[in-house]
Amino acid sequence: MPDLLLELFSEEIPARMQGRAADDLKRLVTNGLVEAGLTYASAGAFATPRRLVLTIEGLTDASPTTTEERRGPKVGAPDKAIEGFLRGAGVAREDLVEREEKKGSFYFARVVTQGRPAANIIADIVPGVIRNFPWPKSMRWGTGTLRWVRPLHSILCVLSGDAGAEVVPFEVDGFTASNTTEGHRFMAPGRFAVSSFADYEAKLSAAKVVLSAEARAETIWHDATNMAFAAGMEVVDDKALLAEVAGLVEWPVVLMGEIGEDFLGLPAEVLQTSMREHQKFFSVRNPATGRIERFITVANRETADHGATIIAGNAKVLSARLADAKFFWDNDLRIARDGMGAWREALKNVTFERRLGTQAERVERIAALAREIAPMVGADPTAAETAARIAKADLNSEMVYEFPELQGVMGKYYALEAGLDPAIAAVAEEHYAPLGPTDAVPTAPLSVAVALADKLDLLTGFWAIDEKPTGSKDPFALRRAALGIIRIVETNTLRLRLDRFFDAQLVRQKGALIDDVQADEVMDLLREIAEHGVFGAAFRAVKEARGKASNGLEAMASQVPDKSDDLLAFFHDRLKVHLKAENIRHDVIDAALSKPPTDDLTLVVARARALQAFLDTPDGENLIQGYKRSANILAQAEDKDGVEYRYGADVKFAETTEERALFAALDAANTAIAPAMADERFADAMAEMARLRAPIDAFFEAVQVNADSDIIRRNRLNLLHDITQTCGAIADLSRIES
Repeated sequence: MPDLLLELFSEEIPARMQGRAADDLKRLVTNGLVEAGLTYASAGAFATPRRLVLTIEGLTDASPTTTEERRGPKVGAPDKAIEGFLRGAGVAREDLVEREEKKGSFYFARVVTQGRPAANIIADIVPGVIRNFPWPKSMRWGTGTLRWVRPLHSILCVLSGDAGAEVVPFEVDGFTASNTTEGHRFMAPGRFAVSSFADYEAKLSAAKVVLSAEARAETIWHDATNMAFAAGMEVVDDKALLAEVAGLVEWPVVLMGEIGEDFLGLPAEVLQTSMREHQKFFSVRNPATGRIERFITVANRETADHGATIIAGNAKVLSARLADAKFFWDNDLRIARDGMGAWREALKNVTFERRLGTQAERVERIAALAREIAPMVGADPTAAETAARIAKADLNSEMVYEFPELQGVMGKYYALEAGLDPAIAAVAEEHYAPLGPTDAVPTAPLSVAVALADKLDLLTGFWAIDEKPTGSKDPFALRRAALGIIRIVETNTLRLRLDRFFDAQLVRQKGALIDDVQADEVMDLLREIAEHGVFGAAFRAVKEARGKASNGLEAMASQVPDKSDDLLAFFHDRLKVHLKAENIRHDVIDAALSKPPTDDLTLVVARARALQAFLDTPDGENLIQGYKRSANILAQAEDKDGVEYRYGADVKFAETTEERALFAALDAANTAIAPAMADERFADAMAEMARLRAPIDAFFEAVQVNADSDIIRRNRLNLLHDITQTCGAIADLSRIES
């Protein structure tokens, strides 16, 4: 079986596109080969800055000859229909046979498709793949029509087997496939021929090209860490930068330089961000001081002076970059030490969203909400309000304008320079977290309060203006905000009734959107929501106090509860996604959400975990079946009789030992379950329910529920209701799928 080697050699491919391009090349070519009838043992794809490479091993020599029987028109059909069928099948009129079927006589043709050599199939497939390659961006150059990410220089396509190697002959826009390629641009110019993938890889290595991106990354990291260790330092881990730099060089040469003394006082994050974004340098930290003192750069060639000239040039460019950063830092420090008032004032001129006002107005809403949340998370309300007011001040700093990814980080430094308490300063950085599913969650009380307020304001604001995520579109990262709240609540085991905060913040949002609503009316509603925690009660209280409500307040009252319920449903959907990692099923979460309160996420999660753990046991699965059997019989009887059987069964009407045993078991279970539920010991409550499995099974084995006596039948149906009530104390088990 032959092996295929394909190389597309071009000018430098952007590093961010290389991995996806290698995968696309492999997918498109192998799919085409399989569709044409070829099979293969394995395939691998590689990318360097100047080439995409595909190797396929164990390819079949040719596609198989196939025979297919096709049914044509009915006998007696018009000649044109028959002639069209003959052309499509590639047979003559005399090759047709007639066959009788249920719907009449039809013509049938036996079509034989001859197998084709692998080289011919490859020559047909690869040009189409090249012409239609899915680059994110591509270009056309010269007089040709081919579009490629950068100018293409050559195509190598070799099929090698026991009989030797052959070039697969095809041509794409003037580029004819051959068996030659080039090595390193500077250290090994000139073309050379190859006969197989092993020969290709060996000759590339000799020509100063490391084909594997993983091998290049491993070399870079190994050399960089060793070099830093020898100097008593450590390289700051940056996997994304490592992957990018591995895509910038074909022959990595690691070099280390020093950062100028004038810049060592800059925050480590500023140095790291500036070097990473502008120069693609790795940061080298002194573990004794925690400062970034050196940098690692990766050259694409070896030099006679061992990189001295390269280091000198890079250090000169870096100094210019860091001089800009130092200028921003010095200017920002003057404003920060003045209390950051200028930045906070400037937020009034920054629009957050045209319907939701400015960043300054948003900060005011966040500060008010953070003050309300603070006592519930163990934070000081005044400190939480102060932290919220300065948390976004750095958005107007020069450093964050230059490096937006440093928002929050710089806010912490500036808050410290302003003389604020370190706990308040930390909020500027931590209130954005978590930004992703693996990001750390804030645990400091002040940071938790402001982080929750920030995310709740974001969500309620866009819910107030009906800008909710749709399908895969979520331009304002609202799903991330909801998941962030869920993770903060869960990690810190917070007992918060989210509905109250939804209502309060929606009132603030809607109050700003409705002209008729006065500020004092909004404040009255907020005070009542804080006391009652329910929007309806709050609205009624204000309405009764005033005797009537304004038109704007009436409009708000008609909208806020519905939006609050819809937002809570959105949280429940995010909760299902979050708990999927724990293998907690959606139906289990639905069952846990059947019992109020459903806005206390910590309580809901505790119920769901206990229920899932119970269902993973034989007792749990069997008890579910007993519950469903009871519920189904009860529902059928109530539907038939037109009455509800839920007024309490009496043991004095029990006729069998199994029936009396079930009464006793239910009494014992309810006695034990009630305190367990009160203490939220759901696992203990489920363990008590598990004890019901045997008496319920015995009851159904020995007792006929629909007895001849109406009194006995009614008593047994009421007993079934008692079973469903006891088993459904934690969750609605009817929502559990079989």
